[in-house]
Amino acid sequence: MPEKSIIFFDIDGTLLDHNKELPASAEQAVRELKELGHEVAIATGRAPFMSKEIRDRLGIDTYVCYNGSYVVLKGELIYSHPLDKEALHNMTELALRHDHAVVYMGNEAMRASVPNDEFVAKSMNTFKLKYVPEHDPLYYHGREIYQSLLMCQAEEEAFYEEVFTAFDFVRWHPYSVDVVPSGGSKAIGIRKITEKLGIAPEHQYCFGDALNDVQMLTMITNSVAMGNGVPEAKAAAKYVTRPVDEDGILYGLKMVGLLV
Repeated sequence: MPEKSIIFFDIDGTLLDHNKELPASAEQAVRELKELGHEVAIATGRAPFMSKEIRDRLGIDTYVCYNGSYVVLKGELIYSHPLDKEALHNMTELALRHDHAVVYMGNEAMRASVPNDEFVAKSMNTFKLKYVPEHDPLYYHGREIYQSLLMCQAEEEAFYEEVFTAFDFVRWHPYSVDVVPSGGSKAIGIRKITEKLGIAPEHQYCFGDALNDVQMLTMITNSVAMGNGVPEAKAAAKYVTRPVDEDGILYGLKMVGLLV
C-alpha cells in the first residue's frame, strides 16, 4: 500500500463544474483515493453549511472553509479566525453610505445588511443554492463572523482595501468580494490540518482554480490547477490538468501518480 497522502480539493470550478454538478469521474476518483487509504479534504471559500451536501456525498469530514478561517479535522473544529468586530462594524457603516450591501457569514448561517439587494441575489445565484441570505442588519452583533461578502464592483474595491487593513479582499464575482482576516488564506487552514496529522510536504496535494486558491497552490508541494482555472492559479501550480468538465480531477490524480 502506498504511503498515506492528503489531498485538498476546492469545490466550485474544481470538484463542481459550471452547472454545480459533480462529474461522475471525480466522484469515483475521490472514492478510490479513500479506498487506497489516503486522506481526502475540502478547501473552499464556502461556508460549512454551503459545503455540507457535497461533503456528505463524498464522505469527507475534514475541511477548510471560509478561505482558511474555519478548519475542521475529522469532524472536530481545530482552528477558527473570525473577522475583527470593530473593523466589520466600521466597514458596514461605510458600505451603507455607499449603497453597498454586506453579507455576514457565521458557522451556521448568513444574513445580509440590506433586503432584496440585486448584487447579493446575482452573486449568490452562481452557487445554485435553494436560498439567499435573509435580511438581518444586526446579525454580526454578538456572534463570530468568519467571512463577509462586500457587494461592490472591482473599481470600487481599492477604496475599502486602503481603509480596512484588518481585512484582505479577494474577488470571486464581478459584483462581490470575499472579506477575510488579513493574512488569512486556505494555505493557513491547510497547514493547521497537515501539522496535526504529521503528513510530510511531499505527500500533500491540492486542486484549485481561482484567485483564492493561489496561496495554497503556491504552498503545497504537489499542487494542481484546473484547466478552466484563472491564469494566476495556473501560474502558481506545479501541474495543470484538464478542465473540470473534461475529467480534470481524474486526469490530474493520474498525472501526479495517486491513481493509475
